[in-house]
Amino acid sequence: MVPDHSHIPAHAYFAGMIGIIFTLEFFTPSMFIFGYLYTVPILFASGKLPRKQIIPITLFSIGLTLLNILVPDFSRITTLTVVNRLIAAFALLITGFLSDRNRHYQAAISDQQIRLESNTKLMGLREDFTFTLTHDLKTPLLGAIETLKAFELKQFGGVSPIQTSVIHTMIRSHQNSLQLLETLLEIYRNDLEGLPLHLTTIDLTSLAEEAVSALLGLAASRRIHFSFDYGEANIRRSLWVKADRMQLERVFNNLLVNAINHSQKGDRVEIVLESSASWQVVKIMDRGSGIHAAELPHLFERFFQGQTNRQAKGTGLGLYLSRQIIDAHGGKIWAENRISKGALFGFKLLSSL
Repeated sequence: MVPDHSHIPAHAYFAGMIGIIFTLEFFTPSMFIFGYLYTVPILFASGKLPRKQIIPITLFSIGLTLLNILVPDFSRITTLTVVNRLIAAFALLITGFLSDRNRHYQAAISDQQIRLESNTKLMGLREDFTFTLTHDLKTPLLGAIETLKAFELKQFGGVSPIQTSVIHTMIRSHQNSLQLLETLLEIYRNDLEGLPLHLTTIDLTSLAEEAVSALLGLAASRRIHFSFDYGEANIRRSLWVKADRMQLERVFNNLLVNAINHSQKGDRVEIVLESSASWQVVKIMDRGSGIHAAELPHLFERFFQGQTNRQAKGTGLGLYLSRQIIDAHGGKIWAENRISKGALFGFKLLSSL
C-alpha cells in the first residue's frame, strides 16, 4: 500500500531539505560548495509557503553558506574558497529576489483571474436579466396595441378625429417599441445560439431596389433622394448570391435608414452595386458629416452610438445586427469616410455564379 504524505506540512519538507544540505555543507571540507543547493528550498518556499517567508529563508540560506567558510575548519580558508562562497551567496540572493517577484506576479494574475470570472458571471446575469425583461415586456405591449386598435375602430364608442390621430400615434410608438424588443431578443438569441439561415438564390440588385421603394415615404419626409450606380457602364445587372432573403432585407433597411438619418435635407443617398470575380458588393453612401476616426472601429458594436450630428437618434442595435447577419453569411461588412464628404457603409457576399 502506498503511504499517504498529503498530511505532512510544507514546513516539514522545507526543514528536511535544509537539514540535508546543512549536513552536506558542514561535514565536508569548505572547498566543496553545496550552498547552491539551497536554491531548492528557496524555490519550494516560493510555491508552498507564505510570500513574507521567502526573504528570511533566502537570508538564512546565505548565512549558512557563508558560515561554512569558518565552520568546521577555519584554518583551511583560502581566497578562492571565500570568492566561491560569495558567488554562491549572490546566486541565492538573486534566486530569492526572483522567487519573490514570481510570487508577486502569480498573486496579481490570480487576482485578475478572479476579477475576470466575477465580471463574466456579472455579465451573464445582466444578459439573462435583459433577455427575461425584454421577453416579458412584449406581452403588455401587445395588449396595449390591441386595445388602442379597438379604440381606433370605435369598439368602445365614438372617437373624434383628434383622438383618432392621437391613438394612431400611440399605436405607432408602441409598435416601434415592440420592434425594438424583438430586435433585442433576436440579438441576444443570435449571440447565444447563432443565426439560423434559410438560404435561397437571391438577386441583390432587386433586393436593393425593393428596400429603397419601401423607404421612399421616410426619405420624402426628410427630402432625401435615392440614386443607383450599377457599376461599370452603369448598366443594371443582377448580382446573384446564396442568402437568407428576410435577413438581407433587414441589412438593407438598417443601412439605408442609417444613411437617411445622417443626411441633411436635399441630400442624396447613393446605392452602388458592383460585381467582382468572387464577390457581390453593395455600398450605401451618404453626404452627411462623416464618421469620427475614433468611432470607426466601434461602429458595429452592440449599443454603440456615434457623436456625429443626426436627424434621428438610434439604439446602436441596427449596425450590430447587420454585422451578425453578414458574418453568418460568411461575408464582410465595413464602414469608411468618403474622400469628398459623408460616409460609406458596405458589405460583400460570395457570388453564387
